[in-house]
Amino acid sequence: MTREVAAACRGALAAGAEEVLVKDAHDSARNIDPAMLPRKIRMNRSWSGDLLSMMSGLDQERFDAVFFTGYHAWASCPGNSLSHTMNGRNNLVRLNGMLCSEFLINAYTAGYFGVPVAMVTGDKALCDFARELIPAITTVPVNEGRGGGVTSIHPDEAVERIEAAAQEAVKHAAECVVPMPEKFHMEIDFVKHHVAYSKHFYPGAYLKDNKVVCFDTGDWYEILRFCHFVLSNA
Repeated sequence: MTREVAAACRGALAAGAEEVLVKDAHDSARNIDPAMLPRKIRMNRSWSGDLLSMMSGLDQERFDAVFFTGYHAWASCPGNSLSHTMNGRNNLVRLNGMLCSEFLINAYTAGYFGVPVAMVTGDKALCDFARELIPAITTVPVNEGRGGGVTSIHPDEAVERIEAAAQEAVKHAAECVVPMPEKFHMEIDFVKHHVAYSKHFYPGAYLKDNKVVCFDTGDWYEILRFCHFVLSNA
């Protein structure tokens, strides 16, 4: 993971980026070795507890583009043996009728702040979806899942592809505007019905089919607040 993130950083810097903020955003958010990254980067590690979650830091200053590195498909998708959405306590999450990934949540967060999403790397299923959402996005599929297994390209090949793709992504970043819906309807299908019951007391949420908690709003930031208390902390 460190090598792939370093490759994305090198590519961005080579293409003219003045500075790169790296958000470590898996599990404990203390996975990446900052000593192996280019010296011009800044690193955001661990969890602040704010509503932006994996995108923490984006609202604090002006950014020209976002890259997502090492991303996986959504909960219930067979394209990655580790497919999930935020945690393993839900069967799936739907957003405006679409099966929802962490990529989709974070892409809309970037769109909320008017920041293009220029590149994503990870499994093929997610990369295919990303191109449907943002046609101009640069993608680097490095693996493809089937059942409980996954087939990956060589790590050195992945690093080379990511660095080259990052340089191209910077050039075309302005074309990668995230299409923001006017309204949002989120449904979280929990594994356990009693968790859904407890979470449906969130203001404005309601329960459907015993295990599904729903929420509607026209403000993406309110979806982030709902996710913070209902999805992420389930």
